[in-house]
Amino acid sequence: MKRVLIICYYWPPAGGPGVQRWLKFVKYFRDFNIEPIVFVPEGANYPITDDSLSSQVPQGVEIIKRPIKEPYRFARWFSKRKTQTLSSGTLTEKKPSWLERMLLYIRGNYFIPDARKNWVDPSVKYLLKYLKDQGIDTVVTTGPPHSLHLIGLQLKKTLDIKWLADFRDPWTTIHYHKSLRLSKSSREKHKRLEQEVLKGADHIVVTSPTTLEEFKAITTKPVDVITNGFDDEVGSNSKLDNHFSLVHVGTLLSNRNPEALWSVLAELCKEHEDIAKSLRIRLVGKVGKEVLETLHDLGLGTNLEISGYVSHDAAIQAQQSAQLLLLIEMNKPETRAIIPGKLFEYLRARRPIIAIGPHGSDIEPILKETGAGEFFTYSERQELKQEILQCFDLFSTGTLKVTSSGVQKYHRRNLTGRMAALIRSLNP
Repeated sequence: MKRVLIICYYWPPAGGPGVQRWLKFVKYFRDFNIEPIVFVPEGANYPITDDSLSSQVPQGVEIIKRPIKEPYRFARWFSKRKTQTLSSGTLTEKKPSWLERMLLYIRGNYFIPDARKNWVDPSVKYLLKYLKDQGIDTVVTTGPPHSLHLIGLQLKKTLDIKWLADFRDPWTTIHYHKSLRLSKSSREKHKRLEQEVLKGADHIVVTSPTTLEEFKAITTKPVDVITNGFDDEVGSNSKLDNHFSLVHVGTLLSNRNPEALWSVLAELCKEHEDIAKSLRIRLVGKVGKEVLETLHDLGLGTNLEISGYVSHDAAIQAQQSAQLLLLIEMNKPETRAIIPGKLFEYLRARRPIIAIGPHGSDIEPILKETGAGEFFTYSERQELKQEILQCFDLFSTGTLKVTSSGVQKYHRRNLTGRMAALIRSLNP
């Protein structure tokens, strides 16, 4: 059994999508003769928690926790929402307050690459001794937060180890970088650190083809795509909604407000009384203020159901009972590389998917490959309207379904087999 150290920030009781990827790899690694040792922060500032995920940590897996000090105490003096703004590096509204802009300036220019930078040096100091004592020769880092890759970089420079850097999201081309109000020197420092990591790691893993091509232009080190995926979760016997439900699971803040979709639904409700009566827009997760304002302004308030954040199990059940599943990505070129983790859970739910995103999105080929749904750009308004109307006609006759194929390749166990093979190739 090969022992591998995995350095990650998000770990149960953290909730949300960030924790899922490596929790699932750890869950299945032993099936492929990999014994994971997980190194995580103690006292981390997780914006979302989900205690139910703790039960998925395999029994007997060694979890090493070391204290982390995060610069959010002063933000809590103002409000919880401001703290989350600083933590995530994103704006929750289109017109941020001066305080939010100030917090993001501090976050972007004084905490490079991110607010967990102060965890790097003490972690390196501890792990240098630990790795030597335990005779472990392989390390994995996963980001964001990308500061964790700096731990791998320093360990690699000092020890004779192999290092795999896993990027769940891009670094300097991530969509929210522009909102950080970076100075020229800060932008250059981000770029320099990104290049050092990409050139220092023995192998790089990304979650999308667009990021693959982006990183190949920077480094000669091998880069592979291993997407996120789905697991065998509860809810497989969930009963379908009686109403024509369009369900979105996950955070839907104002910077991803799909106004074109809402206006199409409002038109359909005005033109078809039966749609107006049956339509339910179910938003499961945090919803931005401007999203709600748009829906109410268009007269869709009576069709709206807000669930707020729910456990992962409840989210799976919501997906599997939906008539239609909504996947929304920002209409920006830099979001072409973003493949939301929920897409793969949507695939397992085997309900029709309607996805909206930028031209050239990496989401579209997956939907075409599996036949699981339809993708629309924000300019394809009439095509989107026609698709929803067609889906409603099928719903009315009880025949709204999807016949997808090739989905099993995205099962977490199969993806873990690919990751395990890469790790083993580092030390053949």
